[in-house]
Formats: sequence, C-alpha cells, structure tokens
Amino acid sequence: MIDLNAFLAPGMRVTHPDFPEWGPGEVQSNAGGKITVNFPDQGKLVFDGARVPLILVNEA
Repeated sequence: MIDLNAFLAPGMRVTHPDFPEWGPGEVQSNAGGKITVNFPDQGKLVFDGARVPLILVNEA
C-alpha cells in the first residue's frame, strides 16, 4: 500500500478527515508508515499512513 502521509513531519498540524470536530492535531512522529498525532481533546493517537489520509492544516 502507498503511504498517503509520507511527507508529514513532526510539528506539522493535521486534521482527521472523518473527525473534523477533533480540530487540528500536531504530528509527533512519522516512522514506518505509522503517524502519531497529538489532538488537544483526544490525546495521542497512532494512524496507519496507508489507510488514513490526514489533512495538512495550512496555518498562515
């Protein structure tokens, strides 16, 4: 499978496409296709980069 989030790096802010109410979370790590994101109200969650296309938040 293709890692849809290979470009994500620690410090980048993302949202989850199925749970926009979680708000933006901060990428903590991206290793071996597993992305750890810290969401303010959900805590740290780990996603499979080939299954969940996280959305990069453009903060100007």
